[in-house]
Amino acid sequence: MITFFASIVILILGYVVYGTIVEKVFGADEKRKTPCYTKADGVDYVPMDKYRNSLIQLLNIAGLGPIYGAISGALWGPVAFLWIVFGGIFAGAVHDYLSGMLSIRNNGASVPELVGKYLGSKAKLFVNAFAVVLLVLVGVVFVNGPAGLLAILTPEVLTKSVWVWIIFAYYFLATVLPVDKIIGRIYPIFGAILIIMALGIGGSLVFQGYEIPELTLQNLHPKGAPIWPLLFITIACGAISGFHCTQSPIVARCVKNEKEGRLIFYGMMICESIIALIWAAAAMSFYGGTAKLGQVLSSPAGPSAVVKETAFAMMGAVGGVLAILGVVVLPITSGDTAFRAARLTIAEMINLSQKSIANRYKIAVPLFVVGAVLSQIDFQIVWRYFAWSNQTLAMIMLWVGAVYLAKEGSFHWIASLPAAFMTAVSVTYILQAPEGLRLSTTISYPVGVAAAVLALGYFLLKTKQETAGQQLQGQKI
Repeated sequence: MITFFASIVILILGYVVYGTIVEKVFGADEKRKTPCYTKADGVDYVPMDKYRNSLIQLLNIAGLGPIYGAISGALWGPVAFLWIVFGGIFAGAVHDYLSGMLSIRNNGASVPELVGKYLGSKAKLFVNAFAVVLLVLVGVVFVNGPAGLLAILTPEVLTKSVWVWIIFAYYFLATVLPVDKIIGRIYPIFGAILIIMALGIGGSLVFQGYEIPELTLQNLHPKGAPIWPLLFITIACGAISGFHCTQSPIVARCVKNEKEGRLIFYGMMICESIIALIWAAAAMSFYGGTAKLGQVLSSPAGPSAVVKETAFAMMGAVGGVLAILGVVVLPITSGDTAFRAARLTIAEMINLSQKSIANRYKIAVPLFVVGAVLSQIDFQIVWRYFAWSNQTLAMIMLWVGAVYLAKEGSFHWIASLPAAFMTAVSVTYILQAPEGLRLSTTISYPVGVAAAVLALGYFLLKTKQETAGQQLQGQKI
């Protein structure tokens, strides 16, 4: 249990220490007017206080990933804690902070707009399509999971299919109505359920005497489960997730002061990492090892079965229901904003004002038709493609942050190093994955590393050239 508690302490210290460093490097300025004032429209640009924004941001980003992903990642044993902790501090939280703050600095711009400004128009065209596809995949993935769990808790007449349509109906309302009408009002209730869930499972681990495995050299590499790059794709939302950068602009449009960004963007990613730690620890300790956990995960119910069994065993009937509701809340509160972010992204692409509700319907209706069709596809297939595209978008956003910091003459390494690392992860995985090129590791490993080195080298070369150009221009003036 020492490893578990040490991980939580390190995460908190990461927020206090490294979060402050990141904020200073970026140069948050409390005197700058934020988009919620300069572009106020009563729909998407609405001033809200930092605590409400923080809660919305946490619920937006914490979907199935920090639970289902962490449970699946627990198959690697306590080494999963290392990725959650250090990935969260040095990659995920930096990614979320930069995506949120860059959106604020650019009038609430979404990811494609930021990519276009800092990486070029060709990259923007690619990311426009990539981001919308990812958001729709997220919305679909985050319908099936909670629908299945709600079907377990309710009468038989409320089947999984019925819950899918109920959740889709809620998603539609959350997508087209002003941000403060549904999302801003019901999220505090969802937040309370989420906190009860996390405290309940975490408290049960501690006070009921469960043995959480310690980090040792003997279990860093479980047999038959290579860490590279599978662990870094499996555990995404608890460590770093590209989906988060699609959500940060939603809250960025409601932030009153740039100094609130560290709590809202960096801090909420750390909170998500703690949630992932709790569920990874629960999965490891409840089944007494990874062998039984692997059997449960390979069953038709998969991670949902782990959630149900651990929740009811650790917290009893009432507590188990509350814990499962907490797991239901997370994907629902990410799925609704996924479709909302998709609407806003498409609106920017076609330059269609969203103040009129009719214009919102023009985008939302086709989106939900596509989502309904995709929801009929096998969940595991959709999830695998989501997992890779999710980490690839995280890589792109980190490069955006690195370019911005380099242009500002700031310490770009806080973004460029994790960007290079995620480049290696994404390239290696798609080269060898069953849904990718299915190449052997003798090819995928060196090519993935080479791609990261080349990307970093190109970035440093361009940075050096631009710096030299600026200095020459300054001398001429």
